[in-house]
Amino acid sequence: MSDSTDHVRIGRAAEMLGVTVDTVRRWAEDGRFKVVRSAGGQRLVPIDEVTRLITERRQASTDRPIVAQSARNRFAGVVTRIETDRVAAVVEILAGPHRLVSLMTAEAVEEMGLKVGDEAIGVVKSTNVIVEIPSPRETRDPRG
Repeated sequence: MSDSTDHVRIGRAAEMLGVTVDTVRRWAEDGRFKVVRSAGGQRLVPIDEVTRLITERRQASTDRPIVAQSARNRFAGVVTRIETDRVAAVVEILAGPHRLVSLMTAEAVEEMGLKVGDEAIGVVKSTNVIVEIPSPRETRDPRG
């Protein structure tokens, strides 16, 4: 095996890519990149493979420009869960530190060919935004 400085642990690779460890494992199983084992049996990802995937994902997002969009909140990420029944589907996207959950029709999931591990963009648009203020940690007298 090569010097450990040119590899990162699978958890760190997932963090760098903005996906879950399970997604990195699936990508490795699908042959999207290689994973090696340390002498202690830990999964390690070559840093050049992580760099290549980051570059591919960045290029893929710029190769498919959106020509018109009114929503401002767009979160590029990876599909981490799909649950469908006869009519409805729940689709979860992990976009960096954000987890977005979409309720859509099962037909839409099928038409899109959506699968766990696919890249996707979650677009959030709402007419209502609710702002809440947590209770103070200590009571302060506003008069000083």
